[in-house]
Parts: sequence; C-alpha cells; structure tokens
Amino acid sequence: MDVGDWAVLLAAATAAGWVDAVVGGGGLILLPALLLVAPQLAPQAALGTNKLTAIFGTGAAVWTFARRIPLRWSVLAPAALVAALFAGAGAAAVSLIDREVFIPIVIVVLVGVAVFVAARPKLGSETEQHRPSATRIVTVIVGAAAVIGFYDGILGPGTGTFLILIFAAMLGSEFVKSAAMAKVINLGSNLGSLAVFAIGGHVWWTLGLTMAVCNVAGSMLGSRMALRRGAGFVRVVLLVVVVAMAVRLGFQQFG
Repeated sequence: MDVGDWAVLLAAATAAGWVDAVVGGGGLILLPALLLVAPQLAPQAALGTNKLTAIFGTGAAVWTFARRIPLRWSVLAPAALVAALFAGAGAAAVSLIDREVFIPIVIVVLVGVAVFVAARPKLGSETEQHRPSATRIVTVIVGAAAVIGFYDGILGPGTGTFLILIFAAMLGSEFVKSAAMAKVINLGSNLGSLAVFAIGGHVWWTLGLTMAVCNVAGSMLGSRMALRRGAGFVRVVLLVVVVAMAVRLGFQQFG
C-alpha cells in the first residue's frame, strides 16, 4: 500500500472509533475501507484485522465511560465473558451461514429499529422511575450478550447499536448509560471473535495495530462527546447511523 492508502485507512479508523463509541456501527466504516484499499485481503482477514483495531477503540471507550458512569460490573463482567464465548462460536460458524439470506434480515431489523426509535421520542432520554428487578437486569444483559455476541462473530454491523437499543428499551436506561454498558459487552465479543480469527491466521497484525492508534483517538473523542452532550445527541447519531447501516447493507446486497 502507498501513503494515500494508509491515509484513507487511518482516517477511516478514526471515524469508525468515533461512531462506534457513540452508537456502535464503526465496522461499517472501516470494513468497506479495508476491502476497498486492500482488495488482496480475504474477507476473513478483513474481519479479523477490523476486530483487532476495534478492540483497542472499544477498550478506550469502556475506560472513558467507566470513569464517569457507575456500572454494574458484577453483571457486566460475566456477561462480557458470555459475549466472548458466543462471538467465538459465531466467528467459527461464519462459513456455515448463508449471508445472502442473513443480511436482508439484518436490514429489516435495522429499519424496524429506526422506526421504533423515531416513534418513541422519550426512549433513552431519561431513566425509568421504576427500576427493573435484579433478575430482569441479569437476564437482559446476559441474554443480549449471548445473542448479539453470536451475531457479532458471524456478521457484526450494528452490534453496539443493537445492544444500546436493548438496554434502553428493556431496562429503561438512558442512551449514554446504555452505550457504556454496550461497550463492555462489545469488548468481550470483539475479543472472542478475534481469538478465532487469530487462530486461523486471519489477522494482519501490523495494519490492525497501526489503525488501532487512530481508532482509540476517535473512540475517546466520541465517548467524551456522548458524555458531554447527553442522550439527545446520542439519539440523533443513533438514528443517522441506523439508517446509514440499512442503506449500506442494502447497497452491498442488492446494488
């Protein structure tokens, strides 16, 4: 790759880190950039290299959020481990999934998410007055970690977005806290899928670690903006990213 190629990938890594920290979906920026600039990469190598980069950005976001937002680590830490295990299983099962069928389903889900968020203006804008029971919190967080973690290993686009929506809708958490919890689970799923890709030799370590520097910078900027600007800002970015993901996947599938 020449200097221009590196510049494109580093800029994409920065933008992906910012988007991923706020609402998830950074993979839809970085993965297409990787496949465009480095077409010699096999799809598995692009996925594995993207995961390596994303781990550092996600870790930076977790660190930034955790310093400002109290998190239930007794639930989130085991749930992140669950996400890692299921994401690893998903990554191992990539070759068994018919993506020609799977991607349209994801597009429909994303459109439904956009409509759901637009139709409920108070969703994620304030914490529910009636706190959910401890059983409900554990069930929702661990269940989401398993299901979305497996999805992250197989495909991945919008993993953080789906987690944020689940936590906001089912636990009554406002968007910023939902984003913080989502990052912890997403860190686990990234680690699990990366382990499988690395074992298979599908990681370009030099490129992934270089992009990680820019991804961390974008992630820290995004998480700090989310903390400073609050739920309204996250809601707007969430809607924009969800629509963009649906359009991007639609173009990829049918364009």
